[in-house]
Amino acid sequence: MTATTEFQGKWALVTGASAGIGVALARDLARRGAKLILTARRRERLESLAAEFAAQGIETRIVVADLNDPSAPQHIYDATEGAGLTVDILINNAGLGQYGAFHLSPPEQEISMVRVNCEAVVRLSRLFVPRMVERRRGWVLVVSSGASFQPVPYLTTYAATKVFDRFFALGLAAEVAQYGIKVTALCPGTTESEFFEVARASIFRNRKLQSADEVARLGLTALARGQRTIQPKWSGRFTAFLVRFLPVDLITHFVEKAARPKP
Repeated sequence: MTATTEFQGKWALVTGASAGIGVALARDLARRGAKLILTARRRERLESLAAEFAAQGIETRIVVADLNDPSAPQHIYDATEGAGLTVDILINNAGLGQYGAFHLSPPEQEISMVRVNCEAVVRLSRLFVPRMVERRRGWVLVVSSGASFQPVPYLTTYAATKVFDRFFALGLAAEVAQYGIKVTALCPGTTESEFFEVARASIFRNRKLQSADEVARLGLTALARGQRTIQPKWSGRFTAFLVRFLPVDLITHFVEKAARPKP
């Protein structure tokens, strides 16, 4: 059981709640006493997770939405805050990636990464944060990535979108701190999730995968105490520190060599 009580009894909205880190974040919020709004594309998974929480006596709602659709954030807002629920905790977790040479990848997949990883984060935050400002309380977690600290060839668009997420969170955190709102960029490294299979990025999988549960726990603890960036994996913290002292071109050269698709 987590000791923090900031989230007790508050509504938390978790995007991408049907798998991986999203599920782990929802479960950790439940352990902290939050009420849950779960949103993702896959209804069956959301209903299964909601039933799990209902059996524990946790008030839960689901909103089926595909954040690749620009109208989805408004739909989510209308079904929650717009319907009278006070959403104090916004977890911008939904995201997708795609491994491969940029010039060979489906153009729509590249655009979808920008829509879901960046545009949806901005749209959702712009809808929910003003209400938090009015109430002078709130928490926003933006799930970025360890890939946001250097270019990653063959995950080129994905890594770039995660840089956007991290900088967006940092800028927003500085703006809204005066209103009592905490914003954290969570930057996981390689984590146990469906990402590698969905993104066809098994080349980046290693034997030292961090559990999604640990990533969620560390991320939400950082959010509760107002830490603006959290890298839950030690190797990620070391790499981010190291790249501050090396030329970007040199780093990118070696990453490209390591990540280049095999013939």
